Amino acid sequence: MTDATTHTSAESAALDEQPELPAEQHPAEELSDRLGIRERTVLVLLLIATFVVFLNETTMSVAIPRIMDDLGVTPSTGQWLTTAFALTMAVVIPITGWLLERVPTRPIYVSAMILFTAGTLLAALAPVFELLIVARVIQACGTAIMMPLMMTTVLTIVPPSQRGRIMGRISIVMSVAPAIGPAVSGLILDFGGWRGIFWVMLPLAIVALVLGILLVPNVSVLKKVPLDALSVLLSAFAFSLLVYGLSSFGTSAEGGGAVPAWIPAAAGAVLLALFVWRQISLQRRDAALLDLRTFRTPVFTVASIMFAVSTVALFGLIIVFPLFMVRGLGLDELTAGLILLPGGLAMGLLGPVIGRLYDRFGPRPLVVPGSIIAAAVFWLLAFATETTPLPALVIGHIALSIGLSMVFTPLFAAGLGSLPRDLYSHGSAIVTTLQQVAGAAGAALFAALYSIGVLAAGAADPITATPVEVAAGVRLAFLVGAIVILGSVVASFFVRKPEAEEGAEASGFAGH
Repeated sequence: MTDATTHTSAESAALDEQPELPAEQHPAEELSDRLGIRERTVLVLLLIATFVVFLNETTMSVAIPRIMDDLGVTPSTGQWLTTAFALTMAVVIPITGWLLERVPTRPIYVSAMILFTAGTLLAALAPVFELLIVARVIQACGTAIMMPLMMTTVLTIVPPSQRGRIMGRISIVMSVAPAIGPAVSGLILDFGGWRGIFWVMLPLAIVALVLGILLVPNVSVLKKVPLDALSVLLSAFAFSLLVYGLSSFGTSAEGGGAVPAWIPAAAGAVLLALFVWRQISLQRRDAALLDLRTFRTPVFTVASIMFAVSTVALFGLIIVFPLFMVRGLGLDELTAGLILLPGGLAMGLLGPVIGRLYDRFGPRPLVVPGSIIAAAVFWLLAFATETTPLPALVIGHIALSIGLSMVFTPLFAAGLGSLPRDLYSHGSAIVTTLQQVAGAAGAALFAALYSIGVLAAGAADPITATPVEVAAGVRLAFLVGAIVILGSVVASFFVRKPEAEEGAEASGFAGH
C-alpha cells in the first residue's frame, strides 16, 4: 500500500512548520513518555468540549418521555430527537475526514463549538417539536466535527506505547458525562421543564468555545485534497433514507406513514452501494471522501464491525430503557437518572484501568469477556416485566457499563491504531460515521419494535399504554437487541493488537 503510506509534499511542508520537533520526526514517533505543553493543551481542551457534547446527548435520554408528553408526540416520532441527531452526525462526519486534512485545528474546533452553542440556544427557545428537531440537527453538526477531531489529534500526537493509557483517560471524560447526564436531566426535570436542560448546557458550551478561541493550538498535519460533491450527496441521501426507512416501520405500526417503510430503506441501500463504488474509484487518485482502503487492514475491519453492532444495541437501550422506567415502572425522571448513575460512574472509573490493561495485554482479553457480559444483560432485559425490582435494574446497568467499558476503549485504540497514519483522519471519520449510522438505526429500530410490541399487547396507542403493555413492547425490543449483540460476541474473538504496537513492544518502546 505505497500510495496509502507515502506523504504528499504539502504534508511534508506542514510537518516542517512545527519548530519544536526535528524536521524528520513526527509527533507520534517521540520517544519521550511526556507530551509537550502544546499537545497537552489541545488534548485538555478537546476533552472539555467532548465532555460538554456528551453531557448534552445523555441528558436527553431521560427527558424524551417528558418532551413526548409535553409536545404530544408518539414514541416513533419522539425518537427523532435521538435519530435526527445521530443521522446528522452520520451525514456530516464523512466530510470531516476532508476538513481535518485541509483546515487547522483551531478553526475546526471554534467552528464546531459555534454550531453546537447556536443549536443549544435554539433548542432552549424552541416552541414546537419541529423547531426542536432543527435545533438538534444544528447541535449535531458541531458534535460531528468534535469526535473525529479528538481521535485524529490523539493518533497524531500520542506515541503508540501511550495510546492505551491516553484512551483510558479520555474514556473517563466520555463516561462521566453519560454517567451524570441522566441524573442531571432528572434533577432539572424535577424542578422545571425540559427546556432547562438546554439552558444549563448553554453556559458550558460558551465556556468551551471561549477557551478554544484563546488557547487551542494548531497541531494538525495538513495536505491538499479535493472535495467530491457527488460523494457528499450520495452519503447524505443514502444514510438518511436508510434510517428513515427503519423509523417508518414504527410509524406504520402506529397507523401512520404514507410510504411503505421498505421503499426508502431499499433506496438508501442502493445509494449506499453507489457511494461505496464512487469511493473505490476516487481513492485510486487519493480523492475519496472516505478512503475505504482502511478496510484492507483486518484489525480495523473487525473492530469496526464489532463497534457498529454494539452501537445498534446501545442506542436502542438509550431509547427504550428510560421509557420502561418512566412508563412501565412508574418512576419519576430523577429516580430514573439516579438508576443510571452507578453504571456510568463505574465505566468512568474503569477507564484508566482498561487503558493500562490494553497497553499490557492487548484488546482480545478485554473485548471477549466484555461483549459476553453486555450480551448477557440484554438477554436478561428481554424478560423484564412491570414488576421488575429496581435493584435488578441497577445491577444490570452496572454490569452492562462494565462490559461496554471493556469493549469500546480497546476497539478505538486497536482499530484506529492499526492504520497507516495517512489514513488516520479517514479511519476516525469512518468509525464515527458507523457509530452514528448504527446509533440512528438502533434508536429507530428499537422505537419501532417497542411500538409494535405495545400495540400487539392490546394498547390503543403507545402514548396511553398501560405498564403491562409497555413491558411487552420493551421485551420485544430487548429480545431483538440481545440477538443483534451476539454478532459482537462472535467478532470479539477476531480482534487483536495492531502490528505497529506489537513491534514497539518488541523494541522496548512500550514498556513504561
